[in-house]
Amino acid sequence: MNATHGGALVLRREEGALVLAGDPALYGKPLRVDFAEGRAAHRRRFGGGRGQLIARACGLASGVTPSVIDATAGLGRDAFVLASLGAEVLLVERVAEIHALLEDGMARAAGDTETAEIIARMRLAHGDATLELAALVAASGIAPQVIHLDPMFPHREKSALVKKEMRLFRELAGSDDDAPRLLEAALDVATHRVVVKRPRKAPPIAGPAPQHVIEGKTSRYDLYVHRSLKA
Repeated sequence: MNATHGGALVLRREEGALVLAGDPALYGKPLRVDFAEGRAAHRRRFGGGRGQLIARACGLASGVTPSVIDATAGLGRDAFVLASLGAEVLLVERVAEIHALLEDGMARAAGDTETAEIIARMRLAHGDATLELAALVAASGIAPQVIHLDPMFPHREKSALVKKEMRLFRELAGSDDDAPRLLEAALDVATHRVVVKRPRKAPPIAGPAPQHVIEGKTSRYDLYVHRSLKA
């Protein structure tokens, strides 16, 4: 049975996968989570390993492999990269429809020989990290050494396709006006560091100033460090 969101978006099965679809003129192609093929597979093979910005920001570049809480899981792309590099990752997603897509994508990837081992390091929780992060982490059994946040931002990408994808996310989740509260919750729960992904020229999230910044061409990571990660 199809599930709808406000009459505009529909969850349905398409070619063996769960997709979220709406008017193509507004939202582009149906949205699905695919860890075994496409963008995720390419990044797994050719993304640059522990030299990637996200790996360095989360502390995987120094010979240690911390456990990570991805408190704004989205489509799971960053979590999958971290898990492919050996990290145990808890994905927290508050939007029911996106959580359903993640659950379906992870189930399909668990049956693929190339991704099963990676997916085994990923766990999924449905809940609002702003309100219940500590409880979600405690229930997972995963140590919150590093908490990764990627709050939505209005002008993160320029391509029309991504704009449509972001429009779909905004339709479901609204704007991330609660990002400062999410950062506060993450700082309370993380044992070692909080990592916040931002557009390169965007201001930091309101609150304490980051101690370190790792900058790329289009994005950067603001690091809030409690203590160093050690082998």
